[in-house]
Amino acid sequence: MKKLVLILVLALTATTASAEFSKTGSAGAQFLKIGVGSKYQGMAEAGAAMANDVYAMYWNPAGLAEVGGSEVSFTNVNWLLDIDLNYVAYARYFEDVGTFGLSASILSMDDQEITTFEQQEGTGDYYTASSFAISGSYARQLTDKFAFGFTAKYVGEKIHNVTSSGMAFDFGTLLYTGFRSLRLGMSITNLGPELEFTGSDLAVRYDERNGDGTNEPVPANLSTTPYDLPMLFRVGVAYDVNMGPKSLMTFSGEIKHPNDNIQQGALGAQFGYDEQFFLRSGYKFNADEEGLAFGAGLSTNISNQTKLVIDYAWQDFGRFESAQRFSVGFVF
Repeated sequence: MKKLVLILVLALTATTASAEFSKTGSAGAQFLKIGVGSKYQGMAEAGAAMANDVYAMYWNPAGLAEVGGSEVSFTNVNWLLDIDLNYVAYARYFEDVGTFGLSASILSMDDQEITTFEQQEGTGDYYTASSFAISGSYARQLTDKFAFGFTAKYVGEKIHNVTSSGMAFDFGTLLYTGFRSLRLGMSITNLGPELEFTGSDLAVRYDERNGDGTNEPVPANLSTTPYDLPMLFRVGVAYDVNMGPKSLMTFSGEIKHPNDNIQQGALGAQFGYDEQFFLRSGYKFNADEEGLAFGAGLSTNISNQTKLVIDYAWQDFGRFESAQRFSVGFVF
């Protein structure tokens, strides 16, 4: 166990030392980077090798193979600047076939008054912006030590009267190493083509002579620069340590390489008692504002076949103060 922790620390230190410049702003659809499932936020999002429930569809679809029945869950993310992200997911295991899952995430914001150069105090008209992703996932335990999963998602964004949309894919693997409880998870998410905004707000009247003549302007459309999706590669490890007859400590670590930022890392831990009560904490490395995270969870039977799961997470956001997340789910 000490060797495992040392390897993670050295890897995260190397990640920090090798970071030379940031590519922030080079990809769009940033809402896809807002994590879901308060269990994993409470561990600073070190979920690549630990995700084993309905939220594995986001962190590593291979972890969905550990769902043994049916699960449904909902997460609300109270994001920055009055922005909310709501996520709902459902997964079900089919014997000898694998586990299938469906999920949807919607980012929304309050209406904002439109301003122009001439009317900088506001025009009296309002606009809004929103984003969404609808996903379908499949995972299967190929051997007793190896699982594979993938997700196909339809992604869309809207800003006032312009929209963009397209397909994206996630792939993941989960390896049970055979050394006690040590497992290794890897995933690549948001793999897909560029997106581009189109819509009525880009319609203009074009005069190639700029008024120098008697010709009438003709209808035309402004073109926008296509943008990449925020593709992310994760590799992580997780390890369980028995602390007593009813107590279990889980350590998780992860290194991730985004296409629009420097390499980043995270370390997290979860203490569970009697498989009902959970305390969590973690820390992010190389994140722009995020750092320390805390969380707690409760899992309790509400019937002979149904379990209620409630999780909460708090994350420090530096100059932006903090973000809170609540998750509620049922296992049956």
